[in-house]
Amino acid sequence: MVHILVGVLVMLVKMGIVLAVVFGLAAYMILLERKLLGRMQVRYGPNRVGLFGLLQPIADGLKMLLKEDIIPDGVDRRIFLVAPAIVAGTALFAFAVVPFGPDFTVFGVTIRQVIADANVGVLVVFGLSSLAVYGVALGGWTSDNKYSLLGGLRGAAQMISYELALALSLVPVVMLSRSLSLSDIVAAQATLPFALVQPVAFAIFVVAALAETNRIPFDLPEAENELQAGYHTEYSGMRFALFFVGEYVNMILLGSVTAVFFLGGWHGPFLPPIVWFLIKVLAVPVFLIWTRASLPRLRYDQLMAVGWKFLVPLGLVNILVTGAILAAGM
Repeated sequence: MVHILVGVLVMLVKMGIVLAVVFGLAAYMILLERKLLGRMQVRYGPNRVGLFGLLQPIADGLKMLLKEDIIPDGVDRRIFLVAPAIVAGTALFAFAVVPFGPDFTVFGVTIRQVIADANVGVLVVFGLSSLAVYGVALGGWTSDNKYSLLGGLRGAAQMISYELALALSLVPVVMLSRSLSLSDIVAAQATLPFALVQPVAFAIFVVAALAETNRIPFDLPEAENELQAGYHTEYSGMRFALFFVGEYVNMILLGSVTAVFFLGGWHGPFLPPIVWFLIKVLAVPVFLIWTRASLPRLRYDQLMAVGWKFLVPLGLVNILVTGAILAAGM
């Protein structure tokens, strides 16, 4: 009984730490994006609230908390209220199977730096990420606004389409590591990261993940010059903030799974493992911000064509080539 209580307590502590770190990173990722975009566009970012603008995320959070939460007439109230939580919640749940570092021992007790090391962690991540489409689609559909509906439909089609390319890009990773456990996948990259072993799969993964997070050049579900703000046009206050923060939580999740699947996880010389993991995780959102400042938005037909006519066939060919190489080496 005591062991069970200790196990539950350790899991709750891990969950609290992960939630605090993820929300803190998401808040300051917003500030980092505004600062970097300001520098890339030769202007100042936020610099008024606190030293160098470091208190800006707190001010923005208070502002959103104090804004009026408006619910338009004609909406399905229950779905309208739940949709933002689906987007943020599914991304948060996926962190349960992400390993942040190797096991270590304290006072004779082995501590695992993962909340739940599922032996089918890849499937858990995909299952939870696929649920995020419901938040986007339902939020757009229930808003009783034609622009929101179009954004929700675009989001559903885009996320479902690119999930296929994303899954195909990870099949060679599973083949090479011979496991669906994220910890085993990291262990298989102790000598060489899969980004170097599987550059085609890595390229497919990056492009498909960009589309999954609805970031420029794939931000068609919320294209301001076409759809006002897309699926979250009718949202305000903290419900809009949930959609907004959910996007950045998804960016951090994308950085985490990219580090695990292709960048070797916590492996690296000289620095502590957790530091290496954080560096790799944060490199991905910085890359996403860079693409936002550099690339124009695609047309919707171009978006779908890239996914179905290029990434999916390329992913299938890469699986066949990888399988042939592995079979020849056995």
